[in-house]
Parts: sequence; C-alpha cells; structure tokens
Amino acid sequence: MLEDKNQERTSLEELGEFGLIEHLTKNFELNQPSSIIGVGDDAAVMDYNGKKTVVSTDMLVEGVHFDLSYMPLKHLGYKSVMVNLSDIYAMNAMATQVTVSLAISNRFPLEALEEFYEGVALACKLYNVDLVGGDTTSSTRGMIVSVTAIGAADENEIVYRNGSKPNDLLVVTGDLGGAYLGLQVLEREKEVFKVNPNSQPDLEPYSYIVERQLKPEARKDIVELLKKLEVKPTSMIDISDGLSSEVIHLCKHSDVGCNVFEEKIPLDPTVISASEEFKMDSTMIALSGGEDYELLFTIDQADFPKIKGNPNLTVIGHMTEKNEGIHLITRAESKIPIAAQGWNSFNK
Repeated sequence: MLEDKNQERTSLEELGEFGLIEHLTKNFELNQPSSIIGVGDDAAVMDYNGKKTVVSTDMLVEGVHFDLSYMPLKHLGYKSVMVNLSDIYAMNAMATQVTVSLAISNRFPLEALEEFYEGVALACKLYNVDLVGGDTTSSTRGMIVSVTAIGAADENEIVYRNGSKPNDLLVVTGDLGGAYLGLQVLEREKEVFKVNPNSQPDLEPYSYIVERQLKPEARKDIVELLKKLEVKPTSMIDISDGLSSEVIHLCKHSDVGCNVFEEKIPLDPTVISASEEFKMDSTMIALSGGEDYELLFTIDQADFPKIKGNPNLTVIGHMTEKNEGIHLITRAESKIPIAAQGWNSFNK
C-alpha cells in the first residue's frame, strides 16, 4: 500500500482533451466485423447485419463504488469493463464494443490514466470487444468512470428477465459471496495501514476473494456453454447486487414465486473460512453481498439432464406460483421470506 512518491507525472493540460483521447486510445485496434468506425470521428459506426443490438451503461464513482487506496487503477479499468460486459451476457448476447468515459480531477497525471487504460485494453483483448469511443472531462474531486457496452444477438437467442414460469429450475454459475468478503479484507487492511503506514498486508490466504473484488470476470463462457449444451434459459440476470435482489427481480418480472435452498448455494471454502473470521453468516453474505457478477437463470425442467453434473452450474431452487411467495428454505427446513438486502447506491 506504499506509494512511490517519485513517479514521473505528466500534466493533462499538456495534451488537451483531444490529445489525451488520441494518446490513450492510439493502440486500440478494431477486431469485430461489426466495428466500422471507432474512436476519432463524431460517432462510432457499427453494422450488425440484422442482429438485435443490446446496450448497457454503468457508472462507477470514487468513494462510492471504489477506493483507490487499495484498488489499483489497472484493476479499476478492467473491472469497469467487466461490470458492463456482465449485463450483456445476462441477455444471452455476445458483447462486441465498449465506450469508456472519465471525469477526473487534476490530481491524476497522464501516467495514472495510462494505467487505467491498460486494464481496459486487457479486458478488451481477453473478451474480444472493441473500444469505439467515450469522453473525458474534468472533475472537481475524484474520479468518475462511465462505461457503455454494446452487444448483438439473434432475436430468438435473447433472454429477458420475464420468461420464467412455475416449476422452472433456478440455476447459478460459479460461487457466491467472495467479492463482498474480499472487500471486507481490503477495508480491514486499510484501517491497519492508517495506524501503521509501514505495515504490508499478507493477502495470500485471501487471494481468491480479494481477486473476486478487484478483478472480477464476466461469464462470457456461460453464454457459450449454454449454446453448446443447447440450453436456452427462460429468464436470466447477472448477480451484481446480491442473490436475494436478483431472485426478486426475476420473480417480479416473470410474475412467479421461488424457493431457494440454502444448502444448495455454492460457496468457496475461502468464503466459508473468511465468514467465520469476520463473524458473518456465509448464507447472508451470498444473499446480500453483491459484485459476484455470476449469472442467475432459470431453465425448463426438461433441460436439467443437459446441465446435470456440470461444475460451472448449480441448481439452487425452483420457481413457484406467485401466491406462494419468495422463500429461502434453510438447512433446518424452515421457510424464510427473502427480502432484498443487496447493494443500494443511495443508502447513506
């Protein structure tokens, strides 16, 4: 957490707005056939040959969504793209382009923004998306990041939140709760650092959950896997605000109820041990933690044999008639109503 105070710093005033954009994006190439014109003109131009276009935008604000005392700028650039790609994959579409906009105060030199864009470039390379535009402006304090992701899919491939029906199976990818606990570890070490700036944290035992917080991965692989398995979800959403909130979204949009079984919720061993260390309930962390960026979806029961035994997918419940409500079935077989306790940007 010690910062090198002797880093070379190039004032952004030396480049100007357009010079800055040209400098930061000069090494980005267009790889998608749908990308016709990218950065450099008044607008990007894309051609999808009749496919449906999917667009999602997210904004990240310093002090609200990220803390640069422990979030490296390269990781922030990467995560900013992942947050948006996840929304595209949650529509069962493939992401093709992104735009990145920044509002930055004068405390950020050019080198800091180069680091941020290294993370953006890595995300674009690994997920095969093109950077095709964005904007930069000044901020009176801190940093604001806005990313828009664009994707495409055939109309019959797109999955919405409103297609689930009673008796559909509720499926989740990966494991849950790691990102929130990674944040708790980082916040704890930040407080230790405040007391003793010479201390260096040992994050090795927490490497998995810290990475889940600082460098999440959007589940492009699941969209590809489901297509390979010939399974089309009946409804789908990404888990950004916590499992409970996302289950409620699916139920509300599909006009159904749901039973989620506590014993089925996938938890990494590191999540379980860290929950015990922080004296937190691991189930509540999975339900309310957020920022896991896994996919939550429903499938027809007839498709269960196609996903059975797949290590990437876990059936955690089933949908019911609306009047049965939305419940967690505990390990003790108690039935507890699920309430949305996930992330809310406007909570004080």
